[in-house]
Amino acid sequence: MVETKKSHTEKLSSETRNAQSVWAECLEIIRDNINYQKYNSWFQPIKPVHLEDKILTIQVPSQFWYEWLEEHYYNIMRSTICKVLGEGARFEYSIVLEKAEQEQNDLSVRLPQRSTPPGNTSVSSQGNGYGSLYPTEAIENPFIIPGIQKSKIESNLNENYVFSQFIEGDCNRLARSAAIAIAENPGKNSFNPFFVYGGVGLGKTHLVQSIGNKIRQDFGDQYSVLYISSDQFTNEFVHAIRNNRAREFSMLYRSIDVLIVDDIQFFSGKEKTQEEFFHIFNALHQEGKQIILTSDRAPKDVPDIEERLISRFNWGLSADLQMPDYETRYAILEKKSLENGIEFDAKIFEFIAHNFKSSIRDLQGAIIKLLATASLQKIDNIDLPMAKRILKDLIKETKKHISIENIQRLVCDYFGIDPNKVREKTRKQEIVEARQIAMYLSKTMTKSSLKTIGLHFGGRDHSTVIHAISSVEDRLTTSPKFQQVLKDIQQRIELASM
Repeated sequence: MVETKKSHTEKLSSETRNAQSVWAECLEIIRDNINYQKYNSWFQPIKPVHLEDKILTIQVPSQFWYEWLEEHYYNIMRSTICKVLGEGARFEYSIVLEKAEQEQNDLSVRLPQRSTPPGNTSVSSQGNGYGSLYPTEAIENPFIIPGIQKSKIESNLNENYVFSQFIEGDCNRLARSAAIAIAENPGKNSFNPFFVYGGVGLGKTHLVQSIGNKIRQDFGDQYSVLYISSDQFTNEFVHAIRNNRAREFSMLYRSIDVLIVDDIQFFSGKEKTQEEFFHIFNALHQEGKQIILTSDRAPKDVPDIEERLISRFNWGLSADLQMPDYETRYAILEKKSLENGIEFDAKIFEFIAHNFKSSIRDLQGAIIKLLATASLQKIDNIDLPMAKRILKDLIKETKKHISIENIQRLVCDYFGIDPNKVREKTRKQEIVEARQIAMYLSKTMTKSSLKTIGLHFGGRDHSTVIHAISSVEDRLTTSPKFQQVLKDIQQRIELASM
């Protein structure tokens, strides 16, 4: 009996050694045919288990892993095992079921390699709490986490956001031109990542979704495209952690060809989310996949974001969207009315363009109100006096008083510091800069006296205010970068006061 056990043990040991050596040969071939990151991510964790009759059993960490290998590496794995063991050789998978989801330990299932490449699998995006990436059946049955098909990923794009509806002007020309170039050649351009920033209602979401819609129109299912807000990304990540699916979450996002994340500033202070996004960003960028981000401010000005992420945001192109100039506002109004089949007198467009300067949303809101009034009251022709009456409430709402307190708050918000700091007697460089800019803007944007401004900044005298104003004016004549900073802050204050 002892002799039989010994013979059986020696047989297993021999099989294990043979399985290991065969798998080692397979790895050498595979490593020469895919990039290092993919090899390291998907093949290094695999363990050879058993070899019998040209069938090599390999152990993978999850069902998802099995599906991913079959989905993306079927051909290379099939040809490799045949090259090593001869015609007719194949793999069999031993799949470890995660202990966190099971009452039993070391539970596994065995699945054969498919005889033909896998076909399309349907992916549902409804009712699972994971947004667009996780199929419903994956939540209902924790043992089934199928690989995703690019053509089946729900993009979350609004089909109305297209380039033809995005009016070009001096305020957005660079960003729009870069966006079109990206759509024509996603991932294979110099604008990766593409970081679009600007105030609320200036068209960031419209522009970046136009990229996604253009790619889907021109390339069909060749590229998977996903648009997601930073809040939704965070919520999905938290959900994944709670359900012990962080690995699947990461792998799924790394499979996206064009990832669009809106309002990246809301990652501020969320350390774990930033860490996860950092790794996803690196993986996508290294594989030449397109990353598109938006924010309400430039990368360097986003508070409480890790420096390593800020650095990566600056790898590609950062383009700002500014408040639309008069000509652009007029063109937007004209196009919007033509789309709805109603013509307005040019004086009405001029009136709206002069009175709604803060954002494109305000312009659209004004023209929609006129269109609605004309439709509901069956008015064939709205003249200028009537337009003024219809829009008078909206115009009143947009005109707010610019106060020193608001200037202080917005300047400090721009630099990510506490507004109380500019009133204190501190000489820290970043505080001094913010204080001087706030004093300068308080003088140029309000009717306050030097004495009043000084009182709002911790009781400083008028000579200190004069010095601050002079310092800002000197920098404006010598530093284009500082000019842009001041312009950005002024726009924020004007937007907040409209």
